[in-house]
Amino acid sequence: MGSLDGQAALITGASRGLGRALALSFAREGAVLALCGRRIAPLEEVAAEVCAAGVRAVVISADLGVARDVERVAATALDHLGAVDILVNNASDLGTVPLAHLTDASSEALQRALDVNVLGPFRLTRAVIGGMLLRGRGLVVNITSDAAVEGYPGWGVYGASKAALEGLTRSWAAELEGSGVRVIAVDPGDMDTDMHRAADPDADPATLRRPGDVAESILRLVVTPQPATRLVAALP
Repeated sequence: MGSLDGQAALITGASRGLGRALALSFAREGAVLALCGRRIAPLEEVAAEVCAAGVRAVVISADLGVARDVERVAATALDHLGAVDILVNNASDLGTVPLAHLTDASSEALQRALDVNVLGPFRLTRAVIGGMLLRGRGLVVNITSDAAVEGYPGWGVYGASKAALEGLTRSWAAELEGSGVRVIAVDPGDMDTDMHRAADPDADPATLRRPGDVAESILRLVVTPQPATRLVAALP
């Protein structure tokens, strides 16, 4: 039996990178899945891999920066899975690419990053956390970044949104203490993903973490409760 048998997980940004790797890791451990992303074809490819492992999965094409889409994601996941035991808020928006210094960034870029990286997780968490509280168990994992706590040239828009997400995480964790529902933020570090290549095309892939390795580290955090609200997914 897998460590997640009988549990249902909703993963956003699941079509590639860390989201895809998490879907495969969770499926191997027996979790049924709702996979959310903006593009349906890559999501269906991930779902096919998941189903090949003998696990049921539903795909949901949506833009998490749009409130109505978030409502539809939650409703579809709950309708197909019956419940959401684990929510991974992984989808993110970088802002303008190439990354712009704050003095050159547009308010629209900041608004988009806040819509996707903060309001999306906020709305989606609110939509599923009530059921977790009724059952007295559940986990929300918010994927964050060291840009939330360190200032890097060009990363101001993204970093501000991740700082806000971490603020929500800390408040949720404090408010839900003792409820059986955990809310944590995980900084996966720099990974070899399409998003990182868009942000830093000159980065040496050999210096970056592999999404599959990071997913395994996050899986260990999921199955082994941790008290902290901001964690770095340490690789083996």
